[in-house]
Amino acid sequence: MKAYQHFQDDEWDGPPQEPEPCPKCHAYPCVCEATPPEPYSECGQRPCVCLKEPCDTCGKYPCVCVRRKKAKVKLADGKERNIQHLMVSSYWHPDGTPITAHQFLELLFGKIPEFFKNEAELRKLWSVPETRAKLLQGLAEKGFGLEQLIEIQKIIDAEKSDLFDVLAYVAYAVAPITRKDRANHAQIYINTKFPAKQQAFLNFVLSHYVTEGVHELDSEKLAPLLSLKYQGSISDAVADLGKPEEIGKTFSGFQKYLYEAVG
Repeated sequence: MKAYQHFQDDEWDGPPQEPEPCPKCHAYPCVCEATPPEPYSECGQRPCVCLKEPCDTCGKYPCVCVRRKKAKVKLADGKERNIQHLMVSSYWHPDGTPITAHQFLELLFGKIPEFFKNEAELRKLWSVPETRAKLLQGLAEKGFGLEQLIEIQKIIDAEKSDLFDVLAYVAYAVAPITRKDRANHAQIYINTKFPAKQQAFLNFVLSHYVTEGVHELDSEKLAPLLSLKYQGSISDAVADLGKPEEIGKTFSGFQKYLYEAVG
């Protein structure tokens, strides 16, 4: 041990120098074992990745979405609307000529008075499947069919909202709300005005409305929804909900609660 001392020359090398021990384990050479930090107990990773909420759109944290710029446009009523500034999108006049997003909104704004005179009338028309279908058909004949309304839904950043919100925002600058919030508001009335079995069916309808959109509330959707809910057994549906005409009234009648003004 310490064989180097046999070759030590004090006159040449000076006094012998002992190597410095490790300040942690006090040994030379160091015998410490590097221990990595413990991972977080919930996610098993370090740094922790579970304490931050992921983005609703891309599902990641931090968000990796491409943020879209917003622009303001002022329509003939003097009120401003916010739109997404989407450079890659094209909009078309009913005559087939390309137009800007601003012009696209102006066209719809100009046609709206032909269909309803105020927000209250829009809510009334939209609350009944038959009159809603007539309104949509009339708009389509003027060049604003489903495809065009969905385009407007995108540029006003209301893709989680109802097409009702598209018309209300363009016509009266009414801020859109999500279909989920609208459904939650309607459930307050459903749970107080309908028997338990009807509540269960209407809440089932609302879940489809939230995920799929307003066309789940069309009259033509009633039979498929009943079949889906009752696994093809119309007799079970009748036993729970009443005669077919009563079921139809329930399905149509509850929709007014969806389109009442919120707040």
